[in-house]
Amino acid sequence: MAGDASEIALSKQELREVTAFAAACADVVLEVFETDRPDDARPRDAIGAAWDFARGGERGKRLRDTAWAALKAAGCAGTPAACEAARAAMAAAGAAYLHPLAEATQVKHILGAAAHAARAAELAAGDEPGTGAESVRQALRRATPVVVEVLERFPAAPERGGRVGELTRMLDAGLRSLTRTEGRLPIRREGA
Repeated sequence: MAGDASEIALSKQELREVTAFAAACADVVLEVFETDRPDDARPRDAIGAAWDFARGGERGKRLRDTAWAALKAAGCAGTPAACEAARAAMAAAGAAYLHPLAEATQVKHILGAAAHAARAAELAAGDEPGTGAESVRQALRRATPVVVEVLERFPAAPERGGRVGELTRMLDAGLRSLTRTEGRLPIRREGA
């Protein structure tokens, strides 16, 4: 994208890679929600819509509608862990809407699903921070070089957001440090 200095160039393929990463992260904790609300398919539908876009589908009404529906499902969850799992699904569908603006808040579109998934895992394990840290490590391994390249175009994650914000900043710092310390990332695509 040419023009405004605050705009960041993003291709549709890069948005697909970011969305695939988000969907893979949300997939990991979908069972946490479905165990709590077995008859509520809204988070599963949001993750499915994210995968469809990541695999070449269009970005449109289905993604938006399923993201909002997953957010509503979070409000119906019977446990905090299930709520965070539904929020991870919402963030997976929302990842397709990463805006090309050089703002730290946009990092949530890239890392939100992984951060909510880590919080869901943490809460499901009795609010065990070690479980959240392990989920962050797993998400770091899931990220492709394209996801990291896109992330590095944006400012660092903002300093707010409670525990999910902390997990977002852990993910952000971890992904940025991988390229500095290792010089490369392993290419690993799940679910694609």
